Amino acid sequence: MCRGSLFHNVGPAAEKALSPLSFFLRRTIQKLSLCSKLCFAIGGAPKEVAASATAFFLQIYLLDVAQINAFQASMVLFIGKAWGAVNDPIVGFFITKSRWTKIGRLMPWMVGCTPFLVVSYIYLWFVPPFISGRFIWYLGFYCLYQTLITCFHVPYSALTMFLSTDQKERDSATAYRMTMEVLGTLVGAAIQGQIVASAHTLKHCSTHNTSASYLGNSTGAEIVKSLKEVYMIAAGVIGGVFVICTLVMFMGVKERDDPYASRTEKQIPFYKGFILVMRHGPYLTLTAAFLFITVAIQLVQSNFVLFCTYAADLRDQFHNIVLTILVSAVISIPLWQWFLQRFGKKTAAFCGITWIMPFTLMLVFIPNVVVAYIVAVSSGLSVAASLLLPWSMLPDVVDDFRLANPDSKGHEAIFYSFYVFFTKFAAGISLGVSTLCLEFAGYDTGACKQPAPVVYTLKLLIGGAPVVFIVTGLMILLFYPISEDIRLRNKVCLEELR
Repeated sequence: MCRGSLFHNVGPAAEKALSPLSFFLRRTIQKLSLCSKLCFAIGGAPKEVAASATAFFLQIYLLDVAQINAFQASMVLFIGKAWGAVNDPIVGFFITKSRWTKIGRLMPWMVGCTPFLVVSYIYLWFVPPFISGRFIWYLGFYCLYQTLITCFHVPYSALTMFLSTDQKERDSATAYRMTMEVLGTLVGAAIQGQIVASAHTLKHCSTHNTSASYLGNSTGAEIVKSLKEVYMIAAGVIGGVFVICTLVMFMGVKERDDPYASRTEKQIPFYKGFILVMRHGPYLTLTAAFLFITVAIQLVQSNFVLFCTYAADLRDQFHNIVLTILVSAVISIPLWQWFLQRFGKKTAAFCGITWIMPFTLMLVFIPNVVVAYIVAVSSGLSVAASLLLPWSMLPDVVDDFRLANPDSKGHEAIFYSFYVFFTKFAAGISLGVSTLCLEFAGYDTGACKQPAPVVYTLKLLIGGAPVVFIVTGLMILLFYPISEDIRLRNKVCLEELR
């Protein structure tokens, strides 16, 4: 009765149909301690700390501090993201081939890559003394950083499935993780924003023509030097956070082997597992939906500082507005966790993500400080939902796949790595294209004031384009087939397979 996954219509009454054996197993499921959940969540925070800093500040750093032109910056951002996306399935492949060790199969990846990851991140924010080769410098270190962050993030994401056999425990751990990751995003924006914000003010334009003053000329040489120093300080602080949080996760999290797979010596090859995963309808629907939603969030995130600086005259407020968004997101994570348990994950996705659309448009048309902070609080609700929901729904898809393919073991990394691959690749394309649009609009590197076409382009990238992508993603999500009834049925059937 339990085989075949989605293809049987079983209502919520299936929860009551447990066999005596499955009832006993349900009673003996090992619960996760609060300490384990916190340590697991802390392990994911530094990735978001670094991601927040790069998402909000790398674009303006490349343009106004490293002073490479907008076309080169777009190539760095796109190629780096695309390279990271390509690495996701490759890392996923090698993880499936990894042997079990005393500390698990996934943990060695995360611990081993951390020192190299920190070094590559720091060099990403270093301005080399030469000028002609800076494009190659930043492209090389951004690609290296993307490779190493993939080696950390793919096994960390897959670790969710090896914390507990109980869906509620995994959902709870995911909520802790999302709260800590949003907090990490907040910390990253706070560290980077508060350290570098003072160097991005308009003080250097006060005694010069704002349309002709440049950060890179002799009058701005001291400002450029200050910018270089503060960005390096911020990079060092974030690198230290990465090391500390990884150690906490290593000390406090125990990785468990897969209890659901049949105990057989026959292993399914990677390519066959990949084909099975790519034919799994719920996975394709979920990935496609959040691909478009992720692109929308990425567009807003990557262009927000430029928008505040050049299009909304909020240069002195952008770091506080960013913090307001993220504080709102942190506070609302428990709200969305309660909401998805009460009304279902699909309903939570629709209610949470649609919330951002009217407010981003409002900021574009009414760019003043009061509106900006109102929009920030409201947008934080959607940011929290967009972070929590896909990672809460993906384990349900993996459970559904396990039920349909009970003899397939060790393919969890394929689900997570290719989900990250598709979303990261799409985000890379959108980020590269958006920066290229600024080049075509006439972005003037280092200038205190940008021409009108650049201002219009930034408004489009913050307002109109994200709305289109969000609507597309939500329309695809309508076809996501795992309802609460099916999720509960899958839970019962998997317990019977243990």
